[in-house]
Amino acid sequence: MKHPSYEFSRAITRRPASSIAAGLRAVDSGNPDLDTMLKAHEAYVAALKSTGAKVIELDSLEAFPDGQFVEDTALCLPQGAVLMRPGAPSRLGEVGEMAATLRDCYEDVREITGPGHIEGGDILVTGKEILVGRSDRTDAEGVAELARIADEWGHRLREVFTPEGVLHFKTDCSLMDAETILSTKRLDASGCFEGYRVLHVPDGEEAAANAIRFNDLVLMAEGYPRTAEMLDLQGFQIVEIDNTDCAKLDGGMSCLSLRF
Repeated sequence: MKHPSYEFSRAITRRPASSIAAGLRAVDSGNPDLDTMLKAHEAYVAALKSTGAKVIELDSLEAFPDGQFVEDTALCLPQGAVLMRPGAPSRLGEVGEMAATLRDCYEDVREITGPGHIEGGDILVTGKEILVGRSDRTDAEGVAELARIADEWGHRLREVFTPEGVLHFKTDCSLMDAETILSTKRLDASGCFEGYRVLHVPDGEEAAANAIRFNDLVLMAEGYPRTAEMLDLQGFQIVEIDNTDCAKLDGGMSCLSLRF
């Protein structure tokens, strides 16, 4: 049987738009370059496809410069999909753009109606529960509304707290297998991963914590050799992807796909 937290047969991605320079970022480290971002995006899609998964590749959305970060728009579970309600006003419209695609894939599609907000980047589905990190983009009301839906579908949801200055919960962690989490030391120090096996990213390589386990592969940002070596020694098969341009928009590996 497939393990629903990291074994997937499908994924949804969206091509970056030429409007990416207008994307949100916490710190301005320069504008991303569209050509290199498209090359990295193609490498990412190719890695997903190499596992035998079907990838639904959506066209770019010029009106939504953060539109390639599709993960924030929805939560995909075996029972159905939940359309999110982003905390960034400029991103609210992305959810409507994703809805039809998810309705083609799922019979049961729910939605977070508000008043709260929640983004997919704050949600980590593990082998035993759904962890949701409160952040600047995800509030108590949004978490509570998702908890009610998750409960109907038989999932346990646990609210945790994202450290100050970290955009999303998954900026600082990712699932490696059903029981193993890759995390920064600052996030693990909060105690949120008690009961899990935790691998710490080495000091100075905190940005490597946003990776994804997708079937037999772990996709991680390139340029973090100590994290890559650690994961390799732990027996994970890694694929390194250029994340330079996505990082300028606070994006990472998990943000670029919906996986189910």
